[in-house]
Amino acid sequence: MIVAFSLTPSGGTAVDADGGMSAAVAAAVEVVRASGLSHQTTSMFTYLEGDWDEVMAVVKAAAEAVAAHAPRVGLVLKADIRPGHTDELTGKVERVERHLGSGA
Repeated sequence: MIVAFSLTPSGGTAVDADGGMSAAVAAAVEVVRASGLSHQTTSMFTYLEGDWDEVMAVVKAAAEAVAAHAPRVGLVLKADIRPGHTDELTGKVERVERHLGSGA
């Protein structure tokens, strides 16, 4: 399964002096990187691939890491649940790129 998730801290010490939330977000990204699961972080979402229990445990731990910076945390989550498929974090993009390269 692939999960795209975004955590948004509210209140507390979560907001940086410039209005950003990079310190709280960095705490979540550290959890994701330490998980050992395949992942990508973009400016809006973090993508994570693994089995259901692994992925959800990492999302929960990342939310808890953000909660250490803020009394309230918002979570947006989208999942692609496709049993029997692995390496889809890159595979889906590679298949689209093949179409783009062929002019199809």
